[in-house]
Amino acid sequence: MTTNELITFFENELNTLITELELYKNEENIWRIDKNVSNSAGNLSLHLIGNLHTYIGKEIGKTGYIRNRELEFSQKNVSRTTLIDGIHETKEMIKKSLLSISDDELRNNYPILKFSKAEANEYLLVHLLKHLTYHLGQINYHRRLLDE
Repeated sequence: MTTNELITFFENELNTLITELELYKNEENIWRIDKNVSNSAGNLSLHLIGNLHTYIGKEIGKTGYIRNRELEFSQKNVSRTTLIDGIHETKEMIKKSLLSISDDELRNNYPILKFSKAEANEYLLVHLLKHLTYHLGQINYHRRLLDE
């Protein structure tokens, strides 16, 4: 896999996230929870933004990002426009960060220990894509279930 392919995958998934947020008929429902759905689409979006800025921006792109993971789940009623702007910013950060490393460097160990053993940058990036698509599926389900 190449950095350009990874950039394309992240851009495609983040564009789908934007589409999901735009498809909510009622913007307030982005923040709705239910007895069986404890995370809103808004909080999951903030979580994805924070996650990607931490593991790609801070560690690969050396952006200096400081994460407040608790706020990703406690913050409420951020506007749809602000969420989408954050996703666009995240796409740009990913592109810049991944273009800063070569395809060969994808095989180097990720700079921090995230798993039980050291893994390559490429392994971690694929893991982040899986995490993104997992939550994207939850957001799609959330929208179809709670956007009445």
